[in-house]
Amino acid sequence: MAKDKITPTQRALNLWAIILIVWAGYRTYFRMPEWFDEFIAKPMVFVLPVFYYIKKFEKKSLSEGLNLRLKPSDFLCDLVDSLIIGGVFLFTAVFGLYLREKKLILVSNFPGMEKFFMIALTALATGVTEEILSRGFVLKRLYDESKNVLGATFFSSILFFFLHIPVLFVNPKINGNMLLIFLVTDLFLSMISGLIFIQKKSLTAPILIHAFYNIVISLAFI
Repeated sequence: MAKDKITPTQRALNLWAIILIVWAGYRTYFRMPEWFDEFIAKPMVFVLPVFYYIKKFEKKSLSEGLNLRLKPSDFLCDLVDSLIIGGVFLFTAVFGLYLREKKLILVSNFPGMEKFFMIALTALATGVTEEILSRGFVLKRLYDESKNVLGATFFSSILFFFLHIPVLFVNPKINGNMLLIFLVTDLFLSMISGLIFIQKKSLTAPILIHAFYNIVISLAFI
């Protein structure tokens, strides 16, 4: 009896599972500085296997395999969309801090320009690596095979959620109501980013939305 063929989507999900296992092991046994995680570890664990897979098995360019659009006109449109969605996350962060501090405040001491630049650069790096894996790689292949917008977006959002559970539960600054808000917000972020990715066929907007969200969260916990 011939073995059932593994579909391209199943093969892609197998790669995602391997990436998750490697990442979980790294997070469990290593405690490296944030800059190392975002600029070295994530690109190596999240991005390099995806690039290799696209080139080796799909025989595609990275722009085609990930829906990368880098035209200036496309970027400006994606930037506007990301700022609008980012405003929603800003409100969520302010509300979450209000529940914790019992007063409306985002940051007690806004950082200097040098520190803010590093926060923004780190947030962008996180957005690039996580969106390449979660939207450009996983969601694109789920949607290409199923053509089911909601189903593909929801399933990819659950996978995105799994990547963040260890970080959320070990962060001492996030607990109680804040933990619940962040769990819900992560799913909301992923669903919105996924729908925009499918509608625009561009990875740029999800990257910018993700980066803006991370900036807000970083400023909230200075």
